[in-house]
Amino acid sequence: MRMKSLLHYTEHHRYYTYRDFSLSSLDERMLTMVYQPMVGTSAVALYRLLAQHLPAEQTGYSRPEQQRSLFLTLGIEPNDRGRTLMIENASKLEAVGLLQTHRLYLPEQDNYMYEYELQQPLPPSEFFATQHLTLLLRDRIGKFAVLALQERFWQGEPEELGELGRAAKENISQPFYEIFELNTHVIDYELEQALSEASPARRQSKNMPAEEPLFDYSDVILHFPRGARNRPFVERLRHNREQMGMINHVARKFDLNIEDVVRLLDEEGIFSSDGELLLDNLQNRANLTFRQTAKRTEERQLRAARAVRPEPEQPEASEMPVEHAVEMEYYLEVPSQFQSKCDIHQYNMLLRNEPYTGLLRNFFPGTVPGPWLDMFSKIDLSYKLPGEVINVLIHYLVTLLGRDGEQRISRNFVDSIASNMLLRQIDTYEKAVRYIRDQDNPKRKAAAPSGSRARPQGKAARGKPELPIVQNTPVQTAVSDAEFAEYVRLAEEMKASKNKPQS
Repeated sequence: MRMKSLLHYTEHHRYYTYRDFSLSSLDERMLTMVYQPMVGTSAVALYRLLAQHLPAEQTGYSRPEQQRSLFLTLGIEPNDRGRTLMIENASKLEAVGLLQTHRLYLPEQDNYMYEYELQQPLPPSEFFATQHLTLLLRDRIGKFAVLALQERFWQGEPEELGELGRAAKENISQPFYEIFELNTHVIDYELEQALSEASPARRQSKNMPAEEPLFDYSDVILHFPRGARNRPFVERLRHNREQMGMINHVARKFDLNIEDVVRLLDEEGIFSSDGELLLDNLQNRANLTFRQTAKRTEERQLRAARAVRPEPEQPEASEMPVEHAVEMEYYLEVPSQFQSKCDIHQYNMLLRNEPYTGLLRNFFPGTVPGPWLDMFSKIDLSYKLPGEVINVLIHYLVTLLGRDGEQRISRNFVDSIASNMLLRQIDTYEKAVRYIRDQDNPKRKAAAPSGSRARPQGKAARGKPELPIVQNTPVQTAVSDAEFAEYVRLAEEMKASKNKPQS
């Protein structure tokens, strides 16, 4: 039971109960032996008292009464201490699944009314299959007591029924439509309407669970300033459930609290001149609030993480970090910046074991630029990527820079790669290496074979036709004797024809 103030929950407020079951002997035994050790005697007494508001042979609602009767029947003083005890007992029952508490705002009385919806205790088979309840009971009474309780609630099968008996079991039950025949030609609309009108709200909530609203009208109007310009429009929301549903949808979508909702509703342009809520304007401004809140939260987390990060100490001999080896199939090529400093084995060991800050210092001869530190600090502190994965990402970026001198690394580009790694759950060195190799594979497949020029892509490919290229062929220098004699004869004939006098 969430209460912001004890004045919202007093002995003067009215309440009623609802249950759609009746407590059986097994339920009573579960309450006494299982639930009571978890929540206490006072909470179980409150549960039994609420269950007795209706006769055992009936289900539904009880008559509204003042909560003073609850306090006096349980022997609780109607003061701040007693209210705190009642809220604590109800909260325990809610936590173990025995109670659901709802608060209704009554505009005519400007006050609250409470509804206590009782839930049936779980049967032993379901309770001991629920992990968190079993662990809570173990913490209260011990492991062996839990096992003994489970045996007390379970009667085993006869000894003569073993595996053979269960395997040979045959279902010989008769289904409904083989025994009974219904007259489906006559439709009784009056009966269907009467059945649908019987507790329609409860039946609808059971069959189609609706999304519980974050805020109701009372939460908004209590926080809204009286002299605000949009106060008359907000007061109309009391009888407009559709617009309150729109407000709750926007609040849930953009993770807004009640203060954010009130501030947005008081801005200009949220309501039309007729008092209608403008959903598009509300969503746009809620989106801006969400983005600003996320940015401030991220900056605050980064500052806090940097502030609490301990200074690096020289580890003792017994606390030396474990150095992880790299398998040969996951070796990465050494970039040009490292080729004069280390070989391929040393470089891959550096990627696997060195922090990303140390790796960046090795890439830059002087101070590491601030934008690079900010990018990878965000990936480390906010995205929680492992250090070895960040190192592989740095290697990939440096490789891109070395491969294409005109390539520019921007913050959005690095964030997109880190986001893809998070979505693909890349949390080890080997997965990161496979990821960057997969990124390079399409480029290798698209590369043209040796001896031919690659076909250009994009607009250039559609605008310019592909022209044939003259191939360089080797010149044949060796000449046979017969060919040489023929060349000499042709030269002499050309010379004779040139010297011959013209008539």
